[in-house]
Amino acid sequence: MNQLILAINPGSTSTKIAVYRNIEKVFIKNIKHDTSDLAGFASITDQYNFRKDIIISELKNAAIDLNLITVVVGRGGLVKPIPSGVYGINEALIHDLKVGVLGQHASNLGGLIAHDIAGSLDNAVAYIVDPVVVDEMDEIARISGHPKFPRKSIFHALNQKAIARNHAKTHNVDYEDLNLIVAHMGGGISVGAHSKGRVIDVNQALDGDGPFSPERSGGLPSGELASLCFSGDYTHAEVKKMITGQGGYTAYFETNDAYTVEMAAKNGDEKAALIQDAMAYQVAKEIAAMSAVLEGRVDGILLTGGIAYGKPIVEAITRRVMHLGRIFIYPGEDEMKALAMNGLRALKGETEVREYK
Repeated sequence: MNQLILAINPGSTSTKIAVYRNIEKVFIKNIKHDTSDLAGFASITDQYNFRKDIIISELKNAAIDLNLITVVVGRGGLVKPIPSGVYGINEALIHDLKVGVLGQHASNLGGLIAHDIAGSLDNAVAYIVDPVVVDEMDEIARISGHPKFPRKSIFHALNQKAIARNHAKTHNVDYEDLNLIVAHMGGGISVGAHSKGRVIDVNQALDGDGPFSPERSGGLPSGELASLCFSGDYTHAEVKKMITGQGGYTAYFETNDAYTVEMAAKNGDEKAALIQDAMAYQVAKEIAAMSAVLEGRVDGILLTGGIAYGKPIVEAITRRVMHLGRIFIYPGEDEMKALAMNGLRALKGETEVREYK
């Protein structure tokens, strides 16, 4: 039976939507939002109707019959820490998405819009899948060194899980039987230790842990950071921007484009070459740390995300970690497909639909 699945993935300045007929993609659109269009909204939640109306308009313009949609899957937002999986959208989830229990982010709108659209259709259900707050960490991994600063699990769960499952399927084994290290390298970088289907340790990729990236500073010297915070030269908001949004490549080069830095390094820019190699160096160190978490039993090291297209980065990481396990390259990401395929699995009963509490 043909199932029409709508996937919704809101970002800070865009909303991605895709429609799949079973596993076949029939429509995809990256709707860009001009900064001026969003400036009038006091909060992320206030953008709800604006984004929903644009989504419906784009689907109608593409001649998508909305009443043929049976599953609407939204990107999960900053809800309470939850295990990996597909979640039905209930009142508790709607409440936490609206208030932003772990913060306000555009991805919070994904579940809200999915629920509303599904509710307006004849025969549709709504889910969220693997939000960034997926938390399967071992208790020992939460210890930071001070009780006021427990380590948290915030990472690229959707893509890491999808890549790991696809890798297992390609090799005719169950994801739950493998020990994998997955490095997602995009605007942020997260490196997870996947042990028998659980991400038991991962760097908090959102705002200050692990490798630096095109937009984020990663782990910084704590004492110097504390001194800067109390210097009187910067506001709290400015410091937060240094850590997330204007860190990494953006701080060094005023660009978050990894390809631009790669080309500069290739053309002889010594600073670009050094900073690019330093990012690869830090990713490699994090991979090695996750090897220790897995006690050296590593069935594969998976490099994914947009930066995995960059040959110099991949080669530099490979050179430093090849002794730890076999390396597999899965460049780019397909979060829309991951959303849709998880929705299809849930509809077919191939995976449990979890209840958010």
